[in-house]
Amino acid sequence: MKLTKKADYALRAVYHIAQLPEGKLASIGQIAQAQGAPREFLAKILKQLTRVKILRSFQGIHGGYQLAREANKISFLDVVEGVEGPISLNQCCRENLGCCDMYQDCKMRHFWKRQQDSYTSSLANETMDLYVNAETVAKAAV
Repeated sequence: MKLTKKADYALRAVYHIAQLPEGKLASIGQIAQAQGAPREFLAKILKQLTRVKILRSFQGIHGGYQLAREANKISFLDVVEGVEGPISLNQCCRENLGCCDMYQDCKMRHFWKRQQDSYTSSLANETMDLYVNAETVAKAAV
């Protein structure tokens, strides 16, 4: 499975914001430049992340974005699903009995479900603070 550019930019934007000192805001322009993301595309992503309460936005000349909750409460899964919706590696992973004609007897369904569970569990177990703290520790060691 390939992570979409949208999810990639969302993760990088939230990571960027998580690195900021408490109370500091990041503008779209700052995030776009630092992460190499197209400004207009990033604006749409940040709006979605605000709507799902991962970010808070502040309007005005000195406005910008900050985390809506602590970095250790924001998982990679929260961010990815915040911009992409629920992850589904295969249509049969949606737990919808009518999604596929072979759903009842398909031997592959269990394989795909295990893969999806593993992937989503991995994303859910990674939070933004792990990488922010690792970055801070690495900088302090230099």
